[in-house]
Amino acid sequence: MELLSGLGLATSSGLNAYIPLLVLGLLDRFTPVVELGPSFAWLSNGWILGLLAVLLVIELLADKFPAVDSINDAIQTVVRPTSGGIVFGSAATSEIAGLGAGTLAVTDPGAVAGWQTWVPVVTGIVIALVVHLTKALTRPMANTATAGTAAPVLSTGEDIVSAGLSLIAVFLPLLVVLAVIGLVVVAVVVRRRMRRRRDRRLGGAPA
Repeated sequence: MELLSGLGLATSSGLNAYIPLLVLGLLDRFTPVVELGPSFAWLSNGWILGLLAVLLVIELLADKFPAVDSINDAIQTVVRPTSGGIVFGSAATSEIAGLGAGTLAVTDPGAVAGWQTWVPVVTGIVIALVVHLTKALTRPMANTATAGTAAPVLSTGEDIVSAGLSLIAVFLPLLVVLAVIGLVVVAVVVRRRMRRRRDRRLGGAPA
């Protein structure tokens, strides 16, 4: 269950770095559903939540404009994988919806700096990076194919998916695999369609 939750949260981070962080932080602060381990308890700090909220608003606006989204994606190449590592590590060392790992940092403080913590963090980084790169490579293609009109639509869809996947990862982790598979299928379909539209727009032969 911890791995499924981590997979869903890290995938969500690849689409939007701040949504899964806010989901975990808010649920830990205001509900009994999530109990973050000591290593990640800072996520529910009021100042951190406020900062994440501000950054989320900036992200939501910046990602909607074709002239800005590529620059934003370049910056997010560092931010989104970092977020993915944090949320995967949180899922592996915290109590999430009663299905967590028993808070590893409490039961075995010496293991916090060991592989039991760092392997999930690195795994989350890799997952989020792969999702981010797929998104970052698809967006310029979509902008070219639609003269930029697809940017706000795709960005809004990504934000909705990120929020939904974060909640599924917390409350229904068994559905994460189906959700991720569905996301991969949609990404492949969208990428192919945008590639064909781009080729037609540029007068080239469809791939």
